[in-house]
Amino acid sequence: MKFKLLFAFIFLISLNLSAQEFKTPVDYLAYIGKEQGNISKSMWKYTSAVAHSKSARKIDATRKQLIKSIQTASKKISDLKAGYKDDLDYRNQVLDFLSISEKNINEEYDKIIDMQEVAEQSYDLMEAYIMTRDLVNKKIDAEYEKVSLAQKQFALKYNINLTEDTSELGEKMKISNEVFDYHTQLYLIFFKTNITDLNLSVAIEKKDLGVIQQNANALLQYADEGLEKLKTMKAFGNDNTMVIVTKKALEYYKKQAQQYVPKVVDFLMFNEKFDNARKSLEAKSDKDKTKEEVDNYNGMVKQINKEIENYNKANSANFQEKNMVITNWNNTGDNFISSHVPAD
Repeated sequence: MKFKLLFAFIFLISLNLSAQEFKTPVDYLAYIGKEQGNISKSMWKYTSAVAHSKSARKIDATRKQLIKSIQTASKKISDLKAGYKDDLDYRNQVLDFLSISEKNINEEYDKIIDMQEVAEQSYDLMEAYIMTRDLVNKKIDAEYEKVSLAQKQFALKYNINLTEDTSELGEKMKISNEVFDYHTQLYLIFFKTNITDLNLSVAIEKKDLGVIQQNANALLQYADEGLEKLKTMKAFGNDNTMVIVTKKALEYYKKQAQQYVPKVVDFLMFNEKFDNARKSLEAKSDKDKTKEEVDNYNGMVKQINKEIENYNKANSANFQEKNMVITNWNNTGDNFISSHVPAD
């Protein structure tokens, strides 16, 4: 399961002046805006790589390029020692933003990757991973709000009329964030049942009847809760594939809890009863074995063979259906992201 780490950079001004001699405050804004634009382009390449590439090497390469873009911009802007006529407020706010962005994309990224590696072990860990990832995004967004405010204050101070321009790149980033947020909402609904099913499988393997029933009850509860949540989930534009595939997955998990698990429990209980009868009979000498005990055991031998055959068939059918459900969810999720996140 792929999981996506995004940092939203939204730049509200698009200026294409190339002059580095700041005869006017507009020239000064243009110079800084150009450096921000370079970062924005690198950010988009990273976002696009996450959405359209399965190569971890390519994704990490674009992340490193993003960091390099931030470092280059920081160097150029920090070289503006006098700012605009010794007015350094806007310059310093931009530098603070770049410094925090670099730290989060560089250092926090590694921490989040570590969290991602263990996230699939439990729903709590997965939720913590996603919350931490989103917190980093919000932290960077909050810092950029400070940049935006500083820019507006600079413009007001020097009587510059700023027009909020939604660039093509900004629109792509906005759409991408919406796509990943939508995917995450449905993934958490799916994952809560998926991880519970994994715990159920472990309990079945250990033949722990108490834990099996506990996880089966939880699986049914989470499936029902998820199906209720899906009733309020709207399609993404005209695309309802994620809701449909999640609904099918939850319906499968509900059926597993209601129909498959009782068969497993019945088999394990009979198998335990059979083992106890066998051990009891083997512990006695031939002269101490009654005809009723022997006949009862022989009848159980015939029944256990049928039970094993039926159990194996049920296991095989359930395993195939489970693989199909999980594969369909993963493929639908990948296709959803790649089809809605704009390409370069």
